[in-house]
Amino acid sequence: MESADRLHPWLILSLAPGVGPVAVRRLRERFGGPQAVLEADRQALREAGLDDAAVDFLRRPDPEPVEAALEWQARPGNHLLSLDDPAYPALLRDIPDPPPLLYVIGEPEVLGRKQLAMVGSRNPTPAGRETAREFARHLAGNGLVITSGLALGVDGAAHQGALAAGGLTVAVSGTGPDRIYPARHRELAHKIAENGAIVSEFPLGTSPSPGNFPRRNRIIAGLSLGVLVIEAALRSGSLITARFAAEQGREVFAVPGSIHNPQARGCNALIRQGAKLVETAGDIFEELGGFAAPLPDEEPSAPEAVSDWEPDPEYERVLASIGDAPTAVDTVVERSGLTTDAVCSMLLVLELQGLIASTSSGHYCRIRHRPGTD
Repeated sequence: MESADRLHPWLILSLAPGVGPVAVRRLRERFGGPQAVLEADRQALREAGLDDAAVDFLRRPDPEPVEAALEWQARPGNHLLSLDDPAYPALLRDIPDPPPLLYVIGEPEVLGRKQLAMVGSRNPTPAGRETAREFARHLAGNGLVITSGLALGVDGAAHQGALAAGGLTVAVSGTGPDRIYPARHRELAHKIAENGAIVSEFPLGTSPSPGNFPRRNRIIAGLSLGVLVIEAALRSGSLITARFAAEQGREVFAVPGSIHNPQARGCNALIRQGAKLVETAGDIFEELGGFAAPLPDEEPSAPEAVSDWEPDPEYERVLASIGDAPTAVDTVVERSGLTTDAVCSMLLVLELQGLIASTSSGHYCRIRHRPGTD
């Protein structure tokens, strides 16, 4: 843990209005360490590109948020890492705009381990959620730390898969370290802090806002050797993370999907642009290599549904009309040749048997995992 004396100038610099990571890098190049920045006169700070609000704060900083951050760090499990702290993750330090200060809940040492980022849709299909969980379980079980953004959908499934394997996982937050977003992931966040770390560059009290999440995404990519995208629309934050990864010289992986699944179009576009197509965890180990070997008998695969119910031929026709991609009820009616009323009734029974699942858009997908494990 860094001393309060060493952290004090870093906190002032990071809390100054309008002074982001790029400005901090420029100031350090011009003046040296953060203490030298604080000791610079007003004219020198203006010549370095700071406006009056930033200069006023640096010359007369508000002590309240600084003291609050130091008190936060003094609590068990909380850590503040500045850019010149030896514990600051080396991969993240090398990106063009590394956070000058990281708020960490959990074990900072995890941030220096080899990580793979996993990102994707907040509203994945059941198959996409299962794919994320199984890939994370296998990859974490073979030594990779799984890094994601704590969001609903693919992010949450990736964290859960890593934890299920007894592995480590890192969540990069788009809020201050004293806030969990989304709130329904509070219990998951506690588990992550116990088996990895929660990381934020945002000061205490920062609430979720749209501009925070692209900034968070560059950290997700920056901590990792590569980014695996599982189900992403053409306009999504996951593609922003993939872009950051490419710009930072990291590997970009994507799981292909059906041309009929809107959630797969972003992944398919990434593959067309040069991302590595991934069908098994072995594809990732093959590309990264040298640190963990996949277990050939434990490749991610979709376990068979456990229902012992035996559908009659009409139910089989309905089931055969539903693919892994979301399928509309009208499509099932057309493919099966049955009436709409009959299909709707059968869909309910098939869902109760754990053989299909409905999506938020009212479509249906085949599922092959044990009901109740979501």
